[in-house]
Amino acid sequence: MTASNKAIVLRLIDEGIVGGNLAVIDELCHPDLVNHAAAAPLKKGVEGIKKVVGFSRAAQPDQQWTWKATVAEGDLVVVYGVREATWQGEQFRGLATPKGGRVAVELAHMFRLHDGKIVEHWAVRDDLGLMQQLGVVAPPTTPSQVSPPPSRG
Repeated sequence: MTASNKAIVLRLIDEGIVGGNLAVIDELCHPDLVNHAAAAPLKKGVEGIKKVVGFSRAAQPDQQWTWKATVAEGDLVVVYGVREATWQGEQFRGLATPKGGRVAVELAHMFRLHDGKIVEHWAVRDDLGLMQQLGVVAPPTTPSQVSPPPSRG
């Protein structure tokens, strides 16, 4: 079961998300799928995940995912890797973004399957790193960039 679950998840990502074949989402996801990583109106159902994929593909039409690890145990599959793309989005998290910059984001996704269908999804992404790469959030200053406190003399 774990090998077939891994194959289902990787197919969803490769064909559905990266490839943009939304029919694969209908095929591999349960109609009542819960996407714990989405905003409230998009959390439940296949249509919500299609909207999330639509935003991702519009913002990063040339996205490529590189897998660092794929682990399956029981009904869970976890994938960890890097998504690279040329950013074409107008905004991210409500902040206006410039287009055309290359971005690379580490991410981990966990899926729970039941009877060969994806029924739940969780994600951890480096959204702060993405916003820093897009230039909409300043990177943190390091101690060498911070001015020393004024002397008390």
